[in-house]
Amino acid sequence: MDSFNQSLGEFIENAGWLAPVFFVVLHLIRPFLFLPVIVVCVAGGLLFGFVEGALLSFIGLSLMGIISYLLVERMPKFRAKLTPLKKKLFGERKVSVGQVMLLRVMPFVHFHLLSLFLIESTRSFKEYAYFSILGMVMPAVLYTAFGQAIAEFSWIGSLLFFAVLLIAYIGIEKWHKRHKERMTKEPVS
Repeated sequence: MDSFNQSLGEFIENAGWLAPVFFVVLHLIRPFLFLPVIVVCVAGGLLFGFVEGALLSFIGLSLMGIISYLLVERMPKFRAKLTPLKKKLFGERKVSVGQVMLLRVMPFVHFHLLSLFLIESTRSFKEYAYFSILGMVMPAVLYTAFGQAIAEFSWIGSLLFFAVLLIAYIGIEKWHKRHKERMTKEPVS
């Protein structure tokens, strides 16, 4: 990761005023380079500082979310490749919008798979875009600010971090089920 950050730093320095554009484009081509989101966001924090790095990562991740929607909705082969992965990892379980937003914070959860869940949980592109963009705030801020620290956690620290996220995920799932049950029990006036 250090050599990647150093190479990227030299490239950004030489890019001048186009550096932010190149960084956003890096977010868009990141899946093809097999780079985890956390690596790119950490690099943004190191190269541009916290505020500008988080803002550029937010823009790049948000654009990637929109591209994910287009890929899933307009390319049946792309959706067909994600569906078996979804079934393998989650079975027939439904994932709520809140859970997708929380899963976005987990460093190595498949970005496009989460987009597929979000597409299935929303009713329109406008609603998808709203929740997708809203869901990019936390990863951009956390990874840019704390990405280096998260990446350097001990095994115990990493396990505790993921345990907290897992507990939050399960809590959201239980709340969502209770809320759904309550909504189906209430009489319609």
